[in-house]
Amino acid sequence: MRISENFIGSYPFVRIDGVSELDIEKIFDCGQCFRFERVENSKHASEFSGVAYGRFVSFAQDGDTLYIYGSDLADFEAVWRGYLDLDRDYREVERDVLAHSQNSALIAAIEYGRGIRILSQEPFECVISFIISQNNNIPRIKKIIEALSERCGERIELCDEAKKHLSGERIPYAFPSAEALCALGEAGLFEMKTGFRAKYIYDASSRVLSGELMLDTVRGEDTESAIEKLCEVKGIGRKVASCALLFGFGKYDAFPIDVWMKRVAEKYFGDEADTLSSRTFGDYAGIAQQYLFYYERWNAV
Repeated sequence: MRISENFIGSYPFVRIDGVSELDIEKIFDCGQCFRFERVENSKHASEFSGVAYGRFVSFAQDGDTLYIYGSDLADFEAVWRGYLDLDRDYREVERDVLAHSQNSALIAAIEYGRGIRILSQEPFECVISFIISQNNNIPRIKKIIEALSERCGERIELCDEAKKHLSGERIPYAFPSAEALCALGEAGLFEMKTGFRAKYIYDASSRVLSGELMLDTVRGEDTESAIEKLCEVKGIGRKVASCALLFGFGKYDAFPIDVWMKRVAEKYFGDEADTLSSRTFGDYAGIAQQYLFYYERWNAV
């Protein structure tokens, strides 16, 4: 990769040439992240902007060239390089997964989903986002998260050049802190249309705020122990815990099983369907899950 820092006036952006195995269309359309939207009328072939790590950022792509608007080189090295998982060899990931399973649907899914990368999101945001995702659809999940952010997250001020990369007219806000969510209380959270999830959001936030749930400690646990720890929070089961660990804690062997994966298992894995788990696909089972989910989502008959 060739990485360069550039400016439009005083507005920074990083250009990365020679990016391989990365497709922002697929990355932001595979259900792992809820705070990015397509930038309409972009000058690039594809562009998505949103908020992560308290920053407004826009990722644009033309072929194997990636642009990160709103980032200087220091921010790229500190945040976005890891966020996009740019240093991981996804061809090696594929080889590892296929060494564990040569299922024909898996092979097709890897080919179809090539370009997906697992974003390294903020742990607390991931925990709350996937609590909200329970029995919910993506548009509504996004709406609830945006409402919570606008209500008790910090407003992100944008210069005129940054505003050109907005996906809409709404002012961006950072994801709320545990303290801010606790301050709303269960009743306040319920008023934000979180429904039965209000008490779960409050419990998770309270545990983080009090130190009962230490997310850095969870990151250091093995995946099974980390799942058990997150499942101590009200309303978090194995599926939500696995999603949070995969997308926010770097646990690439976490294998979330939802209705989509149950369908995939029954449809493509026959006798293996009842035992499909992280052991089926190895250390990168979570990445295999994303390939299979994306493949089934757009190829279901």
